[in-house]
Amino acid sequence: MRDPVPASPALRRTALLCALAATTGALLPAGPAAAIPPTTPPTVRATAGAEPQLPTPAVHFGPCPDSVPDPEGPDRVECAGLRVPLDHTRPAGPSLEMAVSRVRATGIPAERRGVLLVNPGGPGGSGLPYAVTKRAKLPESVRRAYDVIGFDPRGTGRSAPADCGAMGGLFASPGADPVPVGPAAERGYLRGLRATAADCATGLGARLPHLSTAETARDMDALRAALGERRIGFLGVSYGSYLGAAYAAHFPHRVGQMVLDSVVGPWSWYGFDLRQSRELLRQRADFFDWAARHAERFGLGTDAAAVRRSYAKVRAALAARPENAFGAAEFDRAVYRALGRTERWTPLADGLRAYLRAGSTAGLRPEEPFDSPESRTYEAANRAVKCADGPAPGTGRLLADLRALRERDPLPVLTGMEASVCAYWHHRPARGTPLGSRQAPPVLLVAAAHDPVTPIEGARALRKRLPGSRLVTLHEDYSHGVFASRGNSCVDGTTAAFLVDGTVPAGDVDCRGTGLPEPGAAPGRE
Repeated sequence: MRDPVPASPALRRTALLCALAATTGALLPAGPAAAIPPTTPPTVRATAGAEPQLPTPAVHFGPCPDSVPDPEGPDRVECAGLRVPLDHTRPAGPSLEMAVSRVRATGIPAERRGVLLVNPGGPGGSGLPYAVTKRAKLPESVRRAYDVIGFDPRGTGRSAPADCGAMGGLFASPGADPVPVGPAAERGYLRGLRATAADCATGLGARLPHLSTAETARDMDALRAALGERRIGFLGVSYGSYLGAAYAAHFPHRVGQMVLDSVVGPWSWYGFDLRQSRELLRQRADFFDWAARHAERFGLGTDAAAVRRSYAKVRAALAARPENAFGAAEFDRAVYRALGRTERWTPLADGLRAYLRAGSTAGLRPEEPFDSPESRTYEAANRAVKCADGPAPGTGRLLADLRALRERDPLPVLTGMEASVCAYWHHRPARGTPLGSRQAPPVLLVAAAHDPVTPIEGARALRKRLPGSRLVTLHEDYSHGVFASRGNSCVDGTTAAFLVDGTVPAGDVDCRGTGLPEPGAAPGRE
């Protein structure tokens, strides 16, 4: 789950991923042009009978790799590397380097409020460029008050990027139909999960248990100390909300102003994935109804049932005869991505129409190939983090839930069910990740009422673990990612006041969205 900021061409030119040394976990340099200035490896201090403790290193900022875009105007982005333990219970053991970026506050010293760490989601999303891309959307008062700090969580981007290899054939194109029907297909589905888990165990080795949210939260605190800050501000979107809640659980007295946007609920990852898959069915039904209301524009049908038949016809045709390596699996990925943001509904409907009229999948294909190096890292890190964060489901439950979803709808969207692979993971955590704390200061939670990717129930459930916190709800909105994303003055004003002035609303805040969009202009003739 990523914060849905459209990727610029500069962002898509991500530099080559660095390799991870198998025995030490250290990030190897990608070459002079892409190097991030590292911290000097600290020396170990130890006393008799005590666990070795590492001194706090300083962060030395310098030029950024090409994958980090330059901010607009006179502002400057700078990057660094911070060495952190692979296992924070063994500070003198193997380490890895966390890639960090910074854009300084633009206000006068009296306006400064400290640092604001930002995370774009996932798990698996690269945060190094996010200090630039998200900051550009923040209210000016926030940009003046905070140094915005981006970072690649461990296993992502340039912070010891995860590599699981083939992942059970996940990147084969066209992929197998992701919705298993019948005993033989179900057995094949489970074999694929087992193969993915085996590939990740081989590819990640000793890192397998340590690419977790709890370890990343400790990395964040190491970064706080290296920056010389007593507390950190934090803006986490989607998975970033889960990471922020984990930081609050481990370091409640280090929390400054924390905003958790599009909140992942305090459930197991598998339980969350299951809730999301159900919400996607609700959102897809809304899409069918919306496309039918604009039948003249799209030509997919004059009622929701007719639009659904058009949709099912496209999927069935692609499943039977993929077009240029684009089949049912690729189609479902495109639908999953489109359903989470209503501005993507027009392109999805246009893509369906283009296939029905001309057999073209061009309008359904993503700009970035699913098997690109960046996507491979994302998919590997996503599963590694989810499976390191808590207990796994049993295989019996997997099949029972799959059958229940198919009973609910014969064509479920299962793309987001990544935690299913945890049933075969080679490391089995006994407990889930702690989230929230009664010792933490009030946190601001932000959610769209009809977001299918992170259902609003998650925000309501997490709020109970953060006493004194407030929930800002954007009603009549169906998209993922709200603050400094939807252009809503009520949300943005409330959140900016919280970040800059520490203003905690007297109660929960209800803001009004604009509802479902009008379709965009029709494309040219296919």
